[in-house]
Amino acid sequence: MDWIERLNEAIRYIEENLTGKIEYEKLGQIACCSAYHFQRMFTYMAGMPLSEYIRKRKMSLAAVDLQEDGAKVIDIAAKYGYASPTAFNRAFQSVHGINPSSVKNEGTAIKSFPPITFKITVKGVEEMNYRIETKGAFRIVGKSYPLSREIEQNFLEVPQMWDGAVEDGTIKKIISLMDAQPRGVLGVSACSDDAQWRYYIAVSSSADVDDSLEEYIIPESMWAIFPGAGTGKSIQELEKRIVTEWLPTSGFEFTEGPDIEVYFNPDPQKTTYEVWIPVKKKQS
Repeated sequence: MDWIERLNEAIRYIEENLTGKIEYEKLGQIACCSAYHFQRMFTYMAGMPLSEYIRKRKMSLAAVDLQEDGAKVIDIAAKYGYASPTAFNRAFQSVHGINPSSVKNEGTAIKSFPPITFKITVKGVEEMNYRIETKGAFRIVGKSYPLSREIEQNFLEVPQMWDGAVEDGTIKKIISLMDAQPRGVLGVSACSDDAQWRYYIAVSSSADVDDSLEEYIIPESMWAIFPGAGTGKSIQELEKRIVTEWLPTSGFEFTEGPDIEVYFNPDPQKTTYEVWIPVKKKQS
């Protein structure tokens, strides 16, 4: 089963469990990657966060159910996993723009969101530079922050982490400790399925550190490394291209390990950087 087929198999799992429990870890297992990498892939390929897609699919089906004679909002809310009519009402309005009870009125406009199907579209418009390197384990030191299991929340919070690290002197402090490759300030997303997700702002270093900093060991891995330049927004565009353009036809797939962003210039408006993703050769 190839990469796109596995993604579509994950969509089938979602469809089969819209009235039950959808486990993100299970989605990752189906797609042969971590829950974190699955959410990243889904967001970039579908153009919306995974949680939003699931909510839209549930509310699309709920609107159909509510049109049945005798259907009660409280029963439909429970069917789709909402503990209270209030929470269901809020989710329904966010998708359809009306109250659930309004669906019964003849002529009321509601929205339908069909299941997503993934396929490869070869663009070939702009080249992508990358290299594959296998590196041994290395130590980083810096400060870590908890990440949400809902990846879209992290898109909002990670920039605030960087702002805080500048303001409290962390960036200046860790730069003075940098003494090993890669020689840049690192943003490391350590998001294994069996541990609390953490985001590290750190450098590669062998130096002793005080209690204000912590260490983390980047495991040995094969890395696909992509260079880039620009603003923080440009790095998100590069990451999107890696997932949607490079990965499907590269002969590689995600493996267990952290994602790394290496910033060679600390200016957030004009920086040079690399994106490292842990990969393995795709099984034939």
